[in-house]
Amino acid sequence: MKVRVLGCSGGIGGREQRTTALLADHDVLIDAGTGVGDLEFEELVRIDHVFVTHAHLDHIAMIPLLVDTVGDARATPLVVHGSPETLRILRSHIFNWLVWPDFSSIPDRSNPYLRFHEMRIGETVQLGQGRAVKALPALHTVPAVAFQLSAPGGSLVFSGDTAYSEPLLAAINEIPDLRYLLIETAFPDALHDLALASRHLSPSLLALFLERMSVQPEVWITHLKPSRASTTLEEIGRLCGRFAPRALYNNLEFFL
Repeated sequence: MKVRVLGCSGGIGGREQRTTALLADHDVLIDAGTGVGDLEFEELVRIDHVFVTHAHLDHIAMIPLLVDTVGDARATPLVVHGSPETLRILRSHIFNWLVWPDFSSIPDRSNPYLRFHEMRIGETVQLGQGRAVKALPALHTVPAVAFQLSAPGGSLVFSGDTAYSEPLLAAINEIPDLRYLLIETAFPDALHDLALASRHLSPSLLALFLERMSVQPEVWITHLKPSRASTTLEEIGRLCGRFAPRALYNNLEFFL
C-alpha cells in the first residue's frame, strides 16, 4: 500500500497549506480536506472509499464537491465510512438539500452516487489485496476516531484530531507491526489551555503520549497551525527527542 499526503495543515494560505487528506493507493481517501482538490479528474474518479475521522470542515470539505464532480462518471457509489455520529452530522448538516444535495438519493435511492457506511470503534473494513482500515478511539470536541491502515508491509496509524487519549494509546501499543504514526499537534505550549479546551495536542501533551508508547514507529506531525508551526516544531524537538518527530508535508509517501 502506498499512502500519499495530499494535505496535512491545520489551516490554509498558500500552495503548501492544504487541510487534511491522505490517498491510499489510488482508491482510498483518509479524510477529505482541501488537499483533495489538487488531484486531477482522472484521479478523483478512481476513489471508491472515503474514511472520515470526524465531521469538522477541514477534514470533510471536499466530500461534497468530490461526489458532485465524479458521481455520473462512476459505475458504483462513492462510499463514505465513519462513526454513526459523524455520518449523522454529514447527513443532517451537509447533504441536507440546503447546504448540498443529498447525493445518497441521486439519481435515486436504489442507484445513488453516494453511500454511507457506519464504522464503530474496533471495526475493520477489508479492502482487498491484503489492505484493511480499522477504527481506533480518539478524543476531540466532536465524536472522532483514528484509523489504522494495514497491509502486508505493516501498519500506519493516523490520529485525526485528538487530545491525549488513554484508549488511543492502548490501541497503538497493541499494534506490533506499526511502522508509522501520523499524529496531530495543533498548538504550541504557550496555547496549552486552548489545546486542552479544543481537545488538540500541544508539544508537552505529545511528549507525554509518546513517552508511554511501547512501540517504536516513525512519528510524523500533522495539523500544525500555520502561524505557529515553527514554534510548535521547535518545542516538539526539545521534548520528544527519543522519537525525533518530523513534520508531514504534501506529497510525502509511505509504503506498507
